[in-house]
Amino acid sequence: MGFEPTGRLRAKRFQCKIIRSVSPYGSHWRLLLPSTDGVYEIKRLRVLIANERQDRLVNVRRIVESLGHEVITPQIEVEDVGEFTRLELPDVALVGLGESTQHALDLIERIVYEAVCPVVALLHLPDQEFVAEAARRGVFAYATDDEPAEDWQNAIEISLRRFAQLHDLENAFAKRAITERAKGILIERHSISEYDALQMLRDRAQLDASTLVDAAKAIIDAGANESRPLPAAGS
Repeated sequence: MGFEPTGRLRAKRFQCKIIRSVSPYGSHWRLLLPSTDGVYEIKRLRVLIANERQDRLVNVRRIVESLGHEVITPQIEVEDVGEFTRLELPDVALVGLGESTQHALDLIERIVYEAVCPVVALLHLPDQEFVAEAARRGVFAYATDDEPAEDWQNAIEISLRRFAQLHDLENAFAKRAITERAKGILIERHSISEYDALQMLRDRAQLDASTLVDAAKAIIDAGANESRPLPAAGS
């Protein structure tokens, strides 16, 4: 069995990796967490389930538990999913929305906005137009009632991988925005070029033995009343 590291999921909560596990039975994505000795090991997922059709919850629970995961909640209303994810911090939420309607799409958009984990939509029947619109509103994967458990597992793993990739991308954009803002402050303050501002920022990071982003944050936080001078560019 081989592993292919791909990223981190919810770094603010814990350090982890999303990896691809390759076996004679196929390729699957797995969530790994470091143990006390620093070795990464496969984690049993904590899964939040909710469904507008209460009669389907028993079947959803059965499928999730058959995959070796833990269902962490009692029955909750679909409208409460976002808030509940902030309280319980599940790894993934499986949300059944009944019929493929505008109401369901609006509910999806609200849940995805509020949730702190990836969301998998559970559908009674596949509806490609609905699925495409749900994807535009932030759902990373879906599963239907008539699909085997293995397809549900694939949907969960796809959502975890895409969620991790999205947050890596968001973090990269956020870091760049911080650096650009700090460069702008230095350009305005010292009447220097963008290149010299970047060099000054690098010098500050080296002087403080910090990262470029941390140095940028320090410049932004200090503002006009920065207490210690920056080294000149190229010095």
